[in-house]
Order: sequence, then C-alpha cells, then structure tokens
Amino acid sequence: MPQLNGLVPTASTLDSVDYDPIDQLNVIFSHPSALSSVPKTSKALRIYQNELDKDISTFVSQQSASDVESVRRIQIAKTDLAELFQKVEGVRERAIQTEETITEMTADIKRLDNTKRNLTLSMTALKRLQMLTTAYEQLRGLSSSRQYRECAQLLQAVLQLMAHFKSYRSIDQIATLSRNVADLQRELLEQVCEDFEVTFAKAELGQRRGMLAESCLVMDALGETARSRLITWYCNTQLREYRRVFRGNEEAGSLDNISRRYSWFKRMLKTYDDEHAAVFPDYWRVNEILANAFCESTREDFRGILSRSTRKVDGLSLDVDFLLSCLQETLDFEHGLERRFANTSRASTDTLSSSDEKMPVFSQAISEAFEPYLSIWVEAQDKHLAGMIPKYRQEPPKPPDEEFSPQMVISSSTELFSFYRLTLAQCAKLSTGTRLVELTKVFAKYLDQYAQQILLYHVSERPSGQTPSKIPPLEDVVLVLNTADYCFNTCNQLEEKIKSRIDASFRSSIDLQIQADAFMGIASATVRALVRRVELDVEPVWREMRNTAWSKMDSVGDQSSYVEEMLRRIRDKAAEILGMLYKSQYARAFCDNLVELIANAFLANIFQCKPISEVGAEQMLLDIYVLKKGFEELLTIASPPNTAVPPGYVKRVAQSMSRLDPILKTLQVRPSPPEALVQAYLIHIADKSDANFRKILELKGIARKQDQSHLVDLFQAHRASPRNDALPQSSASLTPMIVQSGGIGAAGNLASGLGSLSTAASVSTSNLHARFDPTTFGNAIISAARDGVDRFGTPVLGGSSNTPSGVSTPASQQQQQPSQPAQHQQDGTAPAAAAATATAPSVGPVGGNLNEISRGFGKLFRRDMSSFGARFGTGATAKNGEDG
Repeated sequence: MPQLNGLVPTASTLDSVDYDPIDQLNVIFSHPSALSSVPKTSKALRIYQNELDKDISTFVSQQSASDVESVRRIQIAKTDLAELFQKVEGVRERAIQTEETITEMTADIKRLDNTKRNLTLSMTALKRLQMLTTAYEQLRGLSSSRQYRECAQLLQAVLQLMAHFKSYRSIDQIATLSRNVADLQRELLEQVCEDFEVTFAKAELGQRRGMLAESCLVMDALGETARSRLITWYCNTQLREYRRVFRGNEEAGSLDNISRRYSWFKRMLKTYDDEHAAVFPDYWRVNEILANAFCESTREDFRGILSRSTRKVDGLSLDVDFLLSCLQETLDFEHGLERRFANTSRASTDTLSSSDEKMPVFSQAISEAFEPYLSIWVEAQDKHLAGMIPKYRQEPPKPPDEEFSPQMVISSSTELFSFYRLTLAQCAKLSTGTRLVELTKVFAKYLDQYAQQILLYHVSERPSGQTPSKIPPLEDVVLVLNTADYCFNTCNQLEEKIKSRIDASFRSSIDLQIQADAFMGIASATVRALVRRVELDVEPVWREMRNTAWSKMDSVGDQSSYVEEMLRRIRDKAAEILGMLYKSQYARAFCDNLVELIANAFLANIFQCKPISEVGAEQMLLDIYVLKKGFEELLTIASPPNTAVPPGYVKRVAQSMSRLDPILKTLQVRPSPPEALVQAYLIHIADKSDANFRKILELKGIARKQDQSHLVDLFQAHRASPRNDALPQSSASLTPMIVQSGGIGAAGNLASGLGSLSTAASVSTSNLHARFDPTTFGNAIISAARDGVDRFGTPVLGGSSNTPSGVSTPASQQQQQPSQPAQHQQDGTAPAAAAATATAPSVGPVGGNLNEISRGFGKLFRRDMSSFGARFGTGATAKNGEDG
C-alpha cells in the first residue's frame, strides 16, 4: 500500500474484523496542517483500490481454471476406484474356490484324526480299567494280610483311578466296580479301627506299634473323616479313666484335688510321648487334640463344681484365697500347655503388649470356668481397701521422726497406688474382661474416698482443745498439695495402664478422669488454704486502715503506715510458704490468689472507710501503687537473687489492682460543679445504676437524701444521653456492696460460711471473729463456687472474684448483671479464667457431695503439667501467650 501522509498502515490493521477508518484518519490527519495533503491521500487510496481490483480479478480467473482441473481429476479417480472394486471381487471369488478345494482335500484327513483320538481315549480307558481292576484285587489281598503300607499306596491309586470313571457309572460293570471299591474302603476303616481297639485293649502296643503306624497311612488315604474318627476314639479312650475317677467321685473331683487332675494329665502326656507318639504322624497333632479334649472336659467339671459350691450352706461364698490358688494353678497349667504346643511362648500377662501375633491356643481353656466367680475376688479387694482408708486417716501426714522435704508426699498415697499396681497385675492374669472393669470401679471408689476422707481431712481446720478450730500445720498443707498433684498424675497413668491390659471391647468403659479432676480440685483448694494463712496474718492491718481519718486529710504524703506493715507481713509469710513449694505452677497459683485476695479485701475496706475526701482517695491511689510494686516482686521472693519476674505475672498483678482505680478516681472529683462528678462516674464506674451512684455519694460523705436528689437527677439526665446507651445497667464492682442494708460489715457469717476457702477477702472487722468449723468444710467449697461462679462469673478455687465474700446478689439483679469487662474475665488464678466462667461446674445444695464439688473445680485446673501457664496460668496469660 502506498505511504499516506508519511504513515504506512499495516496489513494486519486493515485486515482486522473490527477495523475503524476513523481511527486511521485521525492518525493520518493528526494536525490541521496535514489537511493540505487530502487530495494526495485520496489519489493514493484510489490507486491502491485499483490495484486491489486487478488482484481480485486475477485471483478469480485462476480459481475458475483450477475448478475445471479439479472436476477432471475427480472423474479419473472414480474410474480408477471402480476398476479396483472389480479386482477385489475377483480375488474374493478365487479365495472361496481355493477354500472349497482345500476342504475337499482334507476331509478324509479330519475323519482319520477323529478316529485316532477316539481310539486313543478308548485304549486309555481300557488301560485304566485294567489297572483299576488289578489294583482292586491286589488291595483286597493286602488288606486281608494287613500289609497297610502297601495298602495305603494302592488305595491312593485306586481312588485316583476311580475318579476317572465317574462319568461312566451308567455302565453296569463300572457301577459294580465303584460299589466294590466303596465297600473295600469301609472294610479297611473298620479293620484299622478294630486293630487299634484290640491292641489298646490287650496292651499289645509294643508288638504291634509298627502295624498301627502303617495303618495311619491308610486312614490318611481314606480322608479327613476317617482320621478324625480314629483321633476322637483315641482321645475318648485315654480320657475314659480320667472321667471315671474325677467326674464319678465327688471327693476326687472337688477343687481340693485340682492338682491331681493336672498331674494325671501330665502323666498321660508323658505316656503319649514315650509310647503313642510313634504310632501317630506328627502332623496329626494328636497330643494337642488330646490336651484340648482334656481342657474341655475339665472346664465343664469346674463349672458344675463352682456352681454347686455357691449354692451350699446358706449361700456362703467360696474362700477367696482357695479360689485364687485354684485359678493360679490352672493358669500355670494352661501356660505350660501353651509353651509345649506353641512355637513361641505366650506373652507374659505382666507386659502391656505382646509381640506374638499368634493367638494363644490354650488361653482360658480351663480358667474360663472361673470367670463368673472372680467377682468374689473383686469383693475381697473392696473389703481390703475399705480397711485401709480408716488406717490411713489415723496416720499423720508426716511421720514425726522424718524430716520435711518440699518434694515429699503422704506415704499412704504411694502405698495405695502400689497396692493398685499389684492388684491390677494380678487381675490381668485372671481376667481382662468384665472383672477388670469391676476392679476399676473399686479403684475409682476408693480414690474418691482417699481424696475426701484423707486429703481433705488433713487440710481442714479442726477443733482442738479449748479453741474453736485448729489450723493445720503448714507442712501438712504442703504435703496435701504435693499428694494431690501426685495422685492426679498417677490416676491418669493408672487409667492408661488399665486400658492397655483390658480387652478392646471394654476399653471405652474405663474412665478415671472424674477422680483425677477431684484431686486437682483438692490441689486448688489447698492453694487457697495457704492464702488463708496470709489472710489471717494481715487482719490487724485492715483494722488500722479503717481507723484512718480519710475524710480529714489535707494533703497527700508518702505511703500510709498500714501499707508498709502489710507488705512486711505478706513478704514474711509468702517467703515461708514459697520456700516450701517446689513446683512453679503452685507458687504462681499462690501468688495470683494472694494478690486477688488483697485486691478484693482493699475494695471491701474502701466501703468501710467512708467518708473519703478527694485527698483521701488520692492517698489510697498512692497506697495501691505501692502495694502493686511490692506484689510484683512477690513471686521471686524465695528465688535466687536477680531472678526475672515473669511478664505474665506482672500483668496479672496490674490487672487485679487496677480494678480499684475506677472507684478512687471517681472519689477524687469534687462534688462541685456537680456535672464534673456525674461525668467522672459515667467515665470510670461506667454504669446506669442509681443505687451505685448513691453509694459513691455516701462514700464522699453526701449521705442526706436531700443533698443527693439534685445530683441523682443530674445523673439520670446525663445517662439518658445517646452516647451512654452502651453502658451496662450496673457495675460488677459496686452492685454487691449495696445488696445488704448493713453493708459489708453485716456479713457476720463470712468466716464461718467460707472459712479458709473464701472466694474473696474475709474482711476483718470487730464482728468477724468466728473460726472455721470443720463441719462446714463442704459448705465452704460450695459457697465459694456459688459466690465466685454463679454470682460474679469468675472461677473460685484459685480464681478471682470481683467482690468481697460474704455478700450475695438477688436473682433479679443477677439476671440484669452485665458481662464482666475483659480485665475482670481474666482475673482468675485458675487457667483461662474467662473460659472457666463459662464452664464452671454447677453446684447443688449446701449439703451436697463434697467430692462432686472437688471434681468440678478440678476440671478448671486440669492442664498440662509440663508448664505453669498451661495449668495454673491466668486467663490473660493463656490468651495472650505471654510468659509466666
């Protein structure tokens, strides 16, 4: 194409389907100055168009000439194809003619081939018939002369030849011969059996042993049925005397003579080895079949004897020791048979698994009869354990002459699990089915009793002499904690051990997790008992705090005097306790509980210190800051110097103590102007409760209703603002403080209601002198559960509580109570306190089962023992994955 205005359009551009000439013209005349070349461009286009017309005319002419040539070539191809079809048809006709000619030539050959094949078959049949007839006659003669070795060979040949004539039995002669052979087989069978009977009856085995051994070859040739008949006869013959002696005589057949039965059969096996083994082929395994027959007969005898024994004399049960002696002797006998007849020995029942994949032949062959009566043995273990528990309760946790160690556990726990281990090994030898399940239930029963009657007994406060109650020694509490931890781990190991021994069908019924949870619950309660010691030690400090004139302070100075005394007492007591805890998770749990308790007690005492001025509130904030700094070093107080404090613990302390800030920051605001106080309340306390707001006013000294009314009206107006719609109806920190008309000081039943397991601080007031009563120990855990879980949504034993103990929330307020803020949900000493809030166990009446409560709280503390954070870590630690 000619160049247009200096631009040459490409062929691909002009050949495209969606070609747009406007685009091309815009390119050519891209500037107004290019319009002068329009005539030139138009002329070039016409020239190019003419050239294209000429090219098209040339291509049309060439294509027309090409079509004529193509038609001519097609006509030639059709002619050639017709000639090809004619040639193919001629070849096919010649092939048919050739085939007919060959068939005529080979017809005679085919007839000769058929004749030859039929003749060969006839000759073969006649030859076989001759051989069969000859072999039959010879077999009859040999059987008469008892030449059994030759008979066996001929009999096999006769039977093989007879198999060829099954299709010819319609011929009379063949049918007659077949009947004769069958009659001869029966005669040989009866003759061999008669020879065995006569030989054993006349005791002529020594003279006729060779003949009988050869006759066994005949029985092999006669087939499996004949061999089984002979073996069954032999076993019945050998055991006839045994059945006559031990089944027909009540004295000889009793369990007292069980050893005589096994001795008799051992002599029988020796007789077989010495005299009879040479008669029977080894692959018949006659001795093993004889042993099976003996076991079956003996098992049935024992079933009848045991059944009759349990019906005697007013239904008195069998003697357990005698029954076990008989069973053990039976197991030893079965084991001996297994070793004799198996290529490899049976795996020991003391092992957890067997490498021998072959199923034992004689396992429970006789001992199966004892299985229904092993419950007597299980009952005996139950009675034995029932006698052990009271003995353990009378023993002191630590022998007086033994030195205390932080790793020490109560010796009775190791003795109990040692007894469990030996009993389990013995039961696994006797039964791995139903009786082992029953034994596991007995184990669980006394694990529950040990937890409740031993561990909780040693850690509870009990009356002593003239005092209302006696706090158990610190060493005893630590021993209980270590023992509960040991029992928790060993209980899980015991469950796995039993599952590895028991039959697969019963494996799902083995579960000791309830008992493990109970021990973990006791460990948690023991940690709270340690915290209780510090709580009692700081009671006088709280009295000093309440006696301070917080409303008359005119300036903020250094920390208050009671703070230094409180930190000193806490450090001294905590150092003593932490020095006795060898596991870091329990040390962390103790510190978390202690910090939580002090925070709750401080909050409760704030409401006892009213009125509080703005300066007093500021002084309290300073005191809280000093306490928080002191608590941050608490965990490492008994550790070597320069030990780093876990960041997770520091964060936990900050969370616990920061719950006091909203109230004090609100109290720092002056009541004038009133809007400032209302806004401070909505920002810090952040709820819509009129009662809570009035409580803050009372703390500030505004107690008269006429003084409060204006502030309350202003509060109601501000809370109605749309920006405050998201606020909860009531604050979890303040609501419990105003439920009782007498306030926190009216909780006179605090110490007796919660005792050493109180959920929060036991506020030390002049009217709280009651000591813990041991009869209320179960109630203590239940009350703690109700206070810490049902009311405030926080874990209890080892968990946090946002309110002091001894107060309750009505059902209506509990339903309206909003969810805890994030920081409160993470306060528990138990791991993942927020999760524990949702999964905390429900508690029943106050008089409920103490063990059930321990189990429920144990579930809150069951975590991996390898690290603290996985088991006793805080909710924040668990969620944020922080160290500590």
